[in-house]
Amino acid sequence: MSWWQRLRARTSRRLPEGPEGIRALGHRRYVGGHWEALGALQLDLLRREGLRPSHRLVDVACGALRAGVHLIPWLDAGNYHGIEKEAELIRLGLEQELPTALAQEKRPQFVVSAAFEFERFGTRFDYAIANSLFTHLPPAAIEQCLGQLRGAMEPGGRFLATFFETDAPQRQDEVAHDHGVFRYTRAELQACAADTGWRCEYVGDFGHPRGQRLLRLLPDAEP
Repeated sequence: MSWWQRLRARTSRRLPEGPEGIRALGHRRYVGGHWEALGALQLDLLRREGLRPSHRLVDVACGALRAGVHLIPWLDAGNYHGIEKEAELIRLGLEQELPTALAQEKRPQFVVSAAFEFERFGTRFDYAIANSLFTHLPPAAIEQCLGQLRGAMEPGGRFLATFFETDAPQRQDEVAHDHGVFRYTRAELQACAADTGWRCEYVGDFGHPRGQRLLRLLPDAEP
């Protein structure tokens, strides 16, 4: 990690998290900005990957619905599921980003959880997406996410996840941080996926405005 990256990492960890940080930054900036571009990009990506309106999808770390405002109208009613640890982000997304009539028509489902409790939805998923989540998680939390989600996926489902790629393993913090930056090698995440019952395919560059790379994870193996 360069001196600039170390400085940025130290600075980012001084930014407030949770409701205090959301009030200070606003919900769009808190989740990283690029609101319209990243929301539309995720819908386009999922459609290219075969998502249909009839599929059940879970948006992992759905935030204030940056992707949700595009996915909820497109999916059939009841098929969008968002899991997020900050209840305030979901509240602001529903109040300020998603028209009330549309929410009533499409009936999106939400779970507030910091422990990836996908079982609380009471259903299984055909698709899952996690944009800019692994970029804020230490290895143990990524493994927890993958392990929990594996049991909630339908056979033949797929999970699309983005990450910041590095050529060599880096020393990582042990605690997740909403404003921290975690970088991984392709091999590190492929090994983590294999350990939790996933087959991991490296997609790479898919047009993310911050240069994040894409993984496609398939629940082909038993965890």
